[in-house]
Amino acid sequence: MADEPYLAASSTLRHGPALVVLTGPPGCGRSTLLQRIAAAVPGPVHAGGGLAMLAGVPALALSRAVRARLPGDDVHLLAEAVRSRVRGGLLVLDDVQHCDPATVAALPHLARTCRVLVALRTPHRIPDETHQALREAATAWLSVPALTGDEALALARRTAARLDDPALTAVVARAGGNPLAIIALARQAAAGKAPAGQDVDQLAYAIATALADLPRPARTALAALGLLGRPAPAGLLGPGAADLQAAGLVDADPGGALSPVSAYVAETAAGLLDPGARAEMHQRLAQLTPPAEAARHLAAAGDDAGAYRQALLAADQAGGGERAALLLFACGLNTPVDLRVRLAAADALLVAGRARDAAAVLAAAGARPTGAAAPLALEVAVLHGEALLQAGDPDAAVRAVRGVPDAAAAAVVAARDRVLLLSALDTAPMSALDLADKVAARHPQPLPGVAAAIAAVRAAHRVPGWDTDLAAAADPAGDPLISRWSAWLLVEHLAADGRLAESAAAARRAADAAGQALAYGWQTRFLAAADWALALHGPSAGTDTVVRQAANLTDLALPEQARAYATAATALIEADTGLLAAARARLKDVPRHPAADWVAREAAWLDGQPERGETGDAGDGLLAGLHAITARWAAHDLGVRDNAPIPTGLPGPARRTLTAWAVGNGFGAAADSWEPVALREQIRCLIAAGLTDPGRDRAVAALQRAEELADAAGLTVLAGRARRGLRGHGIHRDVRGRRSQGGLTQREQDVLRLVAAGEPTRRIAGQLGISTETVDTHIRASMRKLGARTRTEAAALAFANRPDTGDTPVAARPGVSDNSFATRSDTSDNSEDGR
Repeated sequence: MADEPYLAASSTLRHGPALVVLTGPPGCGRSTLLQRIAAAVPGPVHAGGGLAMLAGVPALALSRAVRARLPGDDVHLLAEAVRSRVRGGLLVLDDVQHCDPATVAALPHLARTCRVLVALRTPHRIPDETHQALREAATAWLSVPALTGDEALALARRTAARLDDPALTAVVARAGGNPLAIIALARQAAAGKAPAGQDVDQLAYAIATALADLPRPARTALAALGLLGRPAPAGLLGPGAADLQAAGLVDADPGGALSPVSAYVAETAAGLLDPGARAEMHQRLAQLTPPAEAARHLAAAGDDAGAYRQALLAADQAGGGERAALLLFACGLNTPVDLRVRLAAADALLVAGRARDAAAVLAAAGARPTGAAAPLALEVAVLHGEALLQAGDPDAAVRAVRGVPDAAAAAVVAARDRVLLLSALDTAPMSALDLADKVAARHPQPLPGVAAAIAAVRAAHRVPGWDTDLAAAADPAGDPLISRWSAWLLVEHLAADGRLAESAAAARRAADAAGQALAYGWQTRFLAAADWALALHGPSAGTDTVVRQAANLTDLALPEQARAYATAATALIEADTGLLAAARARLKDVPRHPAADWVAREAAWLDGQPERGETGDAGDGLLAGLHAITARWAAHDLGVRDNAPIPTGLPGPARRTLTAWAVGNGFGAAADSWEPVALREQIRCLIAAGLTDPGRDRAVAALQRAEELADAAGLTVLAGRARRGLRGHGIHRDVRGRRSQGGLTQREQDVLRLVAAGEPTRRIAGQLGISTETVDTHIRASMRKLGARTRTEAAALAFANRPDTGDTPVAARPGVSDNSFATRSDTSDNSEDGR
């Protein structure tokens, strides 16, 4: 049915964030369907699209949609800037095949939080990798169907009412259900022109025949629109613009610019020009357009030297990703390219995060740093090595700089040594330390890049003072790329060593510096890493602040590392506080990362399903230890032996814990070592001590201490584990009393009342006008106050009808002692571990 794409797309977009892609050949009605769907979906519409001649301008398509200048050299910042403007509206992009790479790369990120509708003409020239990423991100990928026989006949009859039925039937048969072909062929038949043979492209033939009836100035103007690939003022198109408007072939926007009703018709008009005429028109357009466009017109006209000059002129007036794109264009022209231009292009591309393009630009230079090589050739060699290193090819990076002599300029030698050092760290870590000592001796006062590389090698080997050296390299007053890279290494190494509070503090400082520089991608990475470190450490300000910060981050467009850390932080707190279903749902679509993989395993164990914990990338340092510890717990609960070796390079607390598991004792000392590192792991060690210590008094004392710590921190599930261990020693808790001195707030009562009514979190948030994260915060607070294991139990305790209080919440009643418990005769094993 012809309306299936319309119904599917409008239904999908009404239900929330989604990416719907409409595809089809020229003239199939994609743009018309795009407009119909946009009109049917509630909310404001932000419409834009790609322009053929300006496909290299970063973020142009999205800028047209939101009517604002956008950052095109940071995809995640671009996506966030668009999200903040679109919000609950609908983002519509036509002609995605002409969109710039930044726009296409941002679409998967936008699809997580926005409703996005795009149209893609087929066939297209989008790179396979980008096309595949778009398909994977799409909620719905819909092909615009050909018109049915009756629909095609009706359209032909409306277009040429005087044609008889046999003629209309012939038009429909030749058009193949394509609306544009039906209109063009019907008009051709009505004009009394013979149809083309069956082996001719009917659509192209019909359009060409129709265009032949236009006055020459109109054909020239339409061809100019096809070559421009964007709207243009009538003055630029010449006298034929008026004829195009009269023929209904162009539309005028509010500013007076004209755009073709069908981009394909305009492109066909341009294609009908012979090569000489097309080149001449490109030359004329180059004189009438800004330098960036003029460069592309001159290149299309075969004037590469002129295009080169215009591209450099445009690059001088641009910045960021746009400048990088223009210089890359200039370097790709078939004309001699100055080495200084290649160096500038590579620098700009590296800053824009396009290391592979930077490497390709320099590889094409053909300069070799051997013999009496010119100084510029040596600079090209070391920058080529840096680009290859950042592109993930350290072996090629070493080959690129191998010929740079020690007698070269100090800055060139320093850049060479940096590449050699970091390549060795990646490919031969043990030899990198010796090389670092030699490089340090050669550069007693190293430049920032070399100092950062030496600090990175020493940090990897934990040479005393490594953290001070790395912190100095991370000084935000230095080179931004070097300082942010060094700060990230510092944050991750501190976390790997179990110095979580220091890691969080370093990440916050780096996030502030990145934020001041508007480096959004780096800023969100650091913020997420800080939230993760605090969630694992046990924040002094309480879990609610951290979970709110991390959950807010996950609503933004984030780099994968940032999304993984923020999601892991939020899910860990949710799982520990009894919101296991919320944690599982949050982890479902998280990028693969050692932190997120461990939280997924840990959540399965906390939920009493240790067999469901999948083994992912364990990482190194603290995370590798946590993966191994959770595996030991899972094996213990399943009653199987875990003979896996203890990983190397673990911080002391993790190593002591795994040793205790291996020998069956020592958990008390391990728990003490966790105290300044991670509260939850200290509690787990105490629980393990209570389960394995043969001395009853020591075991009970450990479990009671675990219960006390878990209750105080609101770690509901671990508190339940401790109480279950106590029951094994004949000690039964009555946890139906409150767990804090304060009563439930009015908002907490409102939330629990809706929980008792069976409402899910999202509907509670909607009814109370608060966020889902705030609902979860109130539920966690209520569970702590009531000593409840689950949200359902909290609601039951809060509104239990008792003779003396009616429906007054238990926690609000006076006279109920905190942490009250009594020995009971009931020996049934009622689960208290949050399940």
